[in-house]
Amino acid sequence: MIMNSGKYVFAQLLQFVNKYEFKKCVNRYNGDHRIRNLNCWNQFLQLFFGQLTSLNSLRDICLCLKVHKKKLYHLGINQHVEQSTLSRANENRNWHIFADFGEYLIKLVRPLYQDTSISNIDIDNDVFALDSTTISLSIKLFQWAHGKYSRGAIKVHTLLDLRGSIPTFILITDGKYHDSNALDEIIPVPNAIYLMDKAYVDFLALYNIHKVGAYFVTRAKISLNYIEIERNFNIDDSSGLRSDKTIKLNGYKSKKLYPENLRLVEYYDQEKALLLVFLTNNFDVSALEVARLYKNRWQIEMFFKWIKQNLTIKRLWGHSENAVNIHIWVAICTYLIVAYIKHSLKTNLSVYEIMQILGISAFDKTSVKELLTEVQVNQNVKEQYDLFYD
Repeated sequence: MIMNSGKYVFAQLLQFVNKYEFKKCVNRYNGDHRIRNLNCWNQFLQLFFGQLTSLNSLRDICLCLKVHKKKLYHLGINQHVEQSTLSRANENRNWHIFADFGEYLIKLVRPLYQDTSISNIDIDNDVFALDSTTISLSIKLFQWAHGKYSRGAIKVHTLLDLRGSIPTFILITDGKYHDSNALDEIIPVPNAIYLMDKAYVDFLALYNIHKVGAYFVTRAKISLNYIEIERNFNIDDSSGLRSDKTIKLNGYKSKKLYPENLRLVEYYDQEKALLLVFLTNNFDVSALEVARLYKNRWQIEMFFKWIKQNLTIKRLWGHSENAVNIHIWVAICTYLIVAYIKHSLKTNLSVYEIMQILGISAFDKTSVKELLTEVQVNQNVKEQYDLFYD
């Protein structure tokens, strides 16, 4: 039996967070210069606490910590502050501090999940999905965040490593920023495969991916102008495949932007009664694998759905661009820290399940390992019971 550690769960979680690396990020931007009441580390801890416990506002964070002020030292938090102090910190502290710490966590966590398999895919390449999610806002409160139709909105552009669902690139923009522009901010990895929808059909950017030896799979637009060079007649209609062609772009601009051959794969989705047309520069995998690769793009949709349901991200804790960037990056850091804890404790529980458990156990004194392992054991017993009596 694992003994009770005597520490609060939240304090135990901080043992997985590298304070030294965070301070390096702070020093890089001189973040604690002339700071008296609330340094960057304590600011991060309070926002991390708010994300972990799904609190809706800075007021809720400050109220909760104030009520438990006698426990703060044992939680690992130096002090509670008023809402106005925490709000000013979010408005004025350089958001790059938190972004850089997020980048550090990405480099720490991503390699831990590199051996994770991808559904119906048997290739060794890195596979990424690129997409954005939109958060609607009040244009009166967020005057810098212009969206469509005179409304306020921000976009969170994300490149997700499908091996472990680990975000590897985050870009936060206003709602009018076109998705395809995010391709210009990404440095492609040779031999990696990038999955994206029609919004990312920018032939100059796609050709840049091709030139570095990386691959893309996207949906072709209906208006695509091309010449068929070659067709593979050896396809199995029962698999859903309808055609596999080698093509060359024939549009006045497109053929200059992407002068080399492309591959066009048509696949009929019986469940949705929909013909899907995929465009790729990968001639090595089979046509069916092209369709299966794109099908795995749903993982990024699930990632966006997860963070909106389980992290405080739809209700932002500040109105300025700086505060919004801090908020989103702390949410991403929370996700990565939980993913790191999941791997470190070797639990089969999902990140979602761990978040649910930790969120209601922040003031508990049970060992985190015991907390997660007992649930896992009980879950395994239930599965065996259900299997036996099925």
